[in-house]
Amino acid sequence: MKTVLISGGGIAGPALAFWLRRFGFAPTVVEIAPGPRPGGQTVDLRGVSRVVAERMGLMPAVVARKLHERGLEYVRADGTRSAVMHAELMDGAGPVAEIEILRGDLAAILADATTGVEYVYGDSITELHQDTTGVDVTFASGTRRRFDLVVGADGVHSRVRRLAFGAESEFVHHLGGYTSYFTVETPEPLDHWFKVYTAPRGRWVGLRPDHDPQYAKALLSFRSPVISYDRRDLATQKQLVREQYVGLGWHTSRILEQLDEADDFYLDSISRVVVPEWSRGRIALVGDAGYCGSPLAGHGTALALVGAYVLAGELADVDGDHVRAFPAYQARMRAYVDQRMELPPGGIKMAMPMSSVGIAYRDFVLRTMTSKLMAGALTRMTLAKPDAIDLPDYSVQRGNPLRVATEQTK
Repeated sequence: MKTVLISGGGIAGPALAFWLRRFGFAPTVVEIAPGPRPGGQTVDLRGVSRVVAERMGLMPAVVARKLHERGLEYVRADGTRSAVMHAELMDGAGPVAEIEILRGDLAAILADATTGVEYVYGDSITELHQDTTGVDVTFASGTRRRFDLVVGADGVHSRVRRLAFGAESEFVHHLGGYTSYFTVETPEPLDHWFKVYTAPRGRWVGLRPDHDPQYAKALLSFRSPVISYDRRDLATQKQLVREQYVGLGWHTSRILEQLDEADDFYLDSISRVVVPEWSRGRIALVGDAGYCGSPLAGHGTALALVGAYVLAGELADVDGDHVRAFPAYQARMRAYVDQRMELPPGGIKMAMPMSSVGIAYRDFVLRTMTSKLMAGALTRMTLAKPDAIDLPDYSVQRGNPLRVATEQTK
């Protein structure tokens, strides 16, 4: 039984562990956090990512925990509506999908689905040394173990990528902004709307519904060149965010009042991750560690679920022969990754305009897009583009991996 060490206990790591265990491998997941990470923003399941979730048997639990969002509503400083995008726009192919779920809820569902998988919390990889038969791994705790394969599913700032592929600066490309989110007591009834206020100088304040209407997920994004800070120093990060938003309208002051007490605070750059080759010998990357279009592009959860499924399936197809499986995984995923990493028109400039004129223009464009005529055209354009991947149906028969079918999922 081949052993596989997976670095990262978010979405991609447990999803990969799920499939590897089903296909007869022995996965171990190491996660630097002391336990499963709660909280996080809303993510969606659509297209082939939903197909993967269905094949995992997760959809009943996902549907039970899904959020009901009516759409995206842009508001002015006084709270009046300036533009709106309903969830039904483009037959559910718009910014709000039919299945929206909090990232922490999806992570918990995946953890429940991987009962029997070895999880090592509160530890991380510090050294990797591979040879022709395996990989020697040293952990921060001082533990040393040997595995047949190692996979980095540890996000934009992947340690596995840094140790085995090169410096972060080679692969992570800053797009000109930062984003932060945390839970707050909601300052107004959201009525199932994701509400967004945009202020000049590229500052963006959002409130997304939570399961409990008393709370909301605050999302604060701002444009900025690269900022140097200690990623372990939350107090400094919170101060960075506060300085960007002091004095703004809408509910900004109420949100900032809750910043210090937020125990699920998160801040990171808006960046793309581009790694030309997703494997080096016995070490591979999946999800954000290898390919990430940034929060502007979205689709991170979809890429994580589909990438984990294909990587495990290709390994199963060739009985764990990474020399054949890793290139096959990249070849099958390449077009889909390229498709899902595309930035929306205008990129960060359209999402977070720098001036009042730019904000007004953005809202005008959104109102135009949501007109019946334009929405119909966008629907036809969107639905004419199926996910760019042939998604195999991998299975196990008599203990030997066997691909039984291939289908074009649309």
